[in-house]
Amino acid sequence: MAPRVESPVRFGVLSFAMYHANFWSLAIADSDLTEFMGIWDDNPERGQCAAKEYGTEYWSNLDSLLDVCDAVAITSETLNHVELAERAAAKGCHMLLEKPLATTMEGCDRIEAAVRQAGVLFMQSFPKRFDPVNQELKNLVDNGELGRITLMRVRHGHLYGLVGDTAHSSWMGDPLLAGGGSLLDEGIHGADLIRWMFGEPEAVMATISYPTGREVEDLGVAIFTFEGGLICELAASSTFAAADNSVEIYGTKGTAVLSGVDLASRDLTGHSYLKVCRLSEDNRQDITTRKWMISDLVPRFKKTPIFHQQNPIQFIEALVQGHQPPTTIEDGRLSLQMILSAYESARHGRMVKIPNSVVLE
Repeated sequence: MAPRVESPVRFGVLSFAMYHANFWSLAIADSDLTEFMGIWDDNPERGQCAAKEYGTEYWSNLDSLLDVCDAVAITSETLNHVELAERAAAKGCHMLLEKPLATTMEGCDRIEAAVRQAGVLFMQSFPKRFDPVNQELKNLVDNGELGRITLMRVRHGHLYGLVGDTAHSSWMGDPLLAGGGSLLDEGIHGADLIRWMFGEPEAVMATISYPTGREVEDLGVAIFTFEGGLICELAASSTFAAADNSVEIYGTKGTAVLSGVDLASRDLTGHSYLKVCRLSEDNRQDITTRKWMISDLVPRFKKTPIFHQQNPIQFIEALVQGHQPPTTIEDGRLSLQMILSAYESARHGRMVKIPNSVVLE
């Protein structure tokens, strides 16, 4: 039984280094179930500006803020996730953590140990799971409407590497603070989407590239293989000037194509976001009868910040209702392991078996 927190949940935000802190703070400030206790940031000017914008208090002392909180959201530089999570857990604070979980698997171990010892609730940020259009895509797969899936392609990214990083902080170009480039920052969303759909891959072959000359990769492509022959291709980049199809799933009975669910396509794709072509017996006799069926669903990602607000909304509901959050520390670990294995493959130029992978039933 998960611990239950009485409403209003006393909530704090740790660091505004990550841009998503804005969306999360908006949700916390607007919720009837929370009391926004304040913001801590190791950059006082940044923290003070954020506190003023969201009508709360800036705290220069981290422990003092933790002492008055039931829960915190951690939106710091990725390198600092471990220390902040450990300090929050030591104070008995439940936590919502930005993706990726950490920069290394050792960091994941430390966070998991702190969470388990403290007995606090933990939620990993993977908002794509909460978008109804992605849930419909998963339903198509789970219900067998597309038959046996043979190939999934996920292209996830943006163009800020080409026009200036207007939506992300400069630290994301620092390999120490960020832990990696586009394959980690953007690709982690695709990795979680893949394993949410199909479970754990067995192995990966990957390559990365530095077209803009930054210290972290601007482009990464990883091919994940599964028991039974399924192949999932993930392409992540900050150099997509424009794009359309974001997700493609090919099965023996049909195909589904989804658009508008990454920054490269969101503002360009204006209709027909989810298209499905089912291969009926008639189609098998006469392929000219095939046609796309267009879903009326509009991706929640088209309605940012509603999309990013789903993380704290889901976490707050779990706290108040006393159930486990929908995305767990295990989800964070396994998705990060996929990306770190891809980096290993790119370094060595060979297929890499993904450690600790378990085929989910």
